[in-house]
Amino acid sequence: MARILLVDDDTTFCLMLKTWLSKRGFQVDEAFSCKEGVNKIKSNKYQVILTDLRLPDEDGIHLLKNAKSLNPAVQVILMTGYADIQTAVLAMKLGAFDYVAKPVIPEEILKKIQDALGQKSEPQQKKREKPRKQTTYIKGTSLEADKLYEYVRLVAPTMMTVLITGESGSGKEYIARLIHAESHRKDAAFIAVDCGAIPKDLAASEFFGHVKGAFTGAVSDKTGYFVTASGGTIFLDEIGNLSYDVQVQLLRALEERKVKPVGSDKEIAFDVRIISATNENLVKAVAEGTFREDLYHRLNEFSLKALSLRERREDIPVFANHFLVASNEELGKDVIGFEDAVLEVFKNYSWPGNLREMRNVVKRATLLCRSGFISLDEIPAELSVVAKTQTVPEEDLALKREKNEVELIREALAKCHNNKSEAARLLKIDRKTLYNKMKLYSIE
Repeated sequence: MARILLVDDDTTFCLMLKTWLSKRGFQVDEAFSCKEGVNKIKSNKYQVILTDLRLPDEDGIHLLKNAKSLNPAVQVILMTGYADIQTAVLAMKLGAFDYVAKPVIPEEILKKIQDALGQKSEPQQKKREKPRKQTTYIKGTSLEADKLYEYVRLVAPTMMTVLITGESGSGKEYIARLIHAESHRKDAAFIAVDCGAIPKDLAASEFFGHVKGAFTGAVSDKTGYFVTASGGTIFLDEIGNLSYDVQVQLLRALEERKVKPVGSDKEIAFDVRIISATNENLVKAVAEGTFREDLYHRLNEFSLKALSLRERREDIPVFANHFLVASNEELGKDVIGFEDAVLEVFKNYSWPGNLREMRNVVKRATLLCRSGFISLDEIPAELSVVAKTQTVPEEDLALKREKNEVELIREALAKCHNNKSEAARLLKIDRKTLYNKMKLYSIE
């Protein structure tokens, strides 16, 4: 299986092309900057490198030189929307195999790759080979996502209890599973408990277990969640739904690290990492007396906020493509990507149901799609209507105020040490728009 490195800061295009090539039997890694690409070339052996000519930190020529010095046998294909004879000649002289102009046609790229590898047909797909199950967590590329992931990385190896807050459908359990996967307990059990689904009368039995005959219906001994998860992690989802009585029992168990099964006089020690989550305002619940303050502080040694899609619009194409890959696999489809108009609707829609809503929308659209790309015809009409009527937050309009543009751009570039990609993210515009505005205002 040929291994390919795809380098392009256009996240949507990069993920779309990666998905398309992966389905044709290639092993594809992606990088979103020249620096990241060079680092991957240093640690991996690639047969082909596809790189955009314009990258946020350096250009594709710089990457080409580094790639050839590190691995003279690698074949480099340049992709550019600014292709001309001089660029093509320079690239060829420096060892590039070929170049292709954007917008890229996937079949054309495939032909170039096959030529570079000396193949006459598509590589055999390993259809029966199933990848190992891994924690499905999509980090995203926004600054907010970077900050959240850094917090996860720092707290994961510790034994601190973590409270994850955030809207329904924003991926709180994914974050909990990532913490477990990056902890020292990753090889032990991860037990997820929906506290809102447990009847009040059975909560103690579910959490702590019971012995035979403890109550009507207890026909055998039962091991509770805490003992079952011993050595691993227990995730208490929607913790705010627990009744006050169960909160008291839970607090005692957490403090003593022992549980007493219902109907038993013997205590059983347990060793678990506690992660809990809620979409409710627990501070308000504490003030109103419906949630114990001591339990709140016991669960909240470290807090994380799961980001809503409205707070990470730059990541919307990343998640959409992730759900497209999953939907293709589940439905046996081969949809390549989304039309630009669809992604524009996705970016302008508020996604009240967050990731859960997006997953359902993409899955439905994948099922209905009859061509290579999902169009507006395949997504619910109400998304387009609502997206058009939603008010754009004032901070997103700041750059459009002409009198402030030059000042804002210079300030962003200074804060990001002249990193164009980071500055574009800070200004909430794409990199190409930033380049155009810098050229318009003669900003160096």
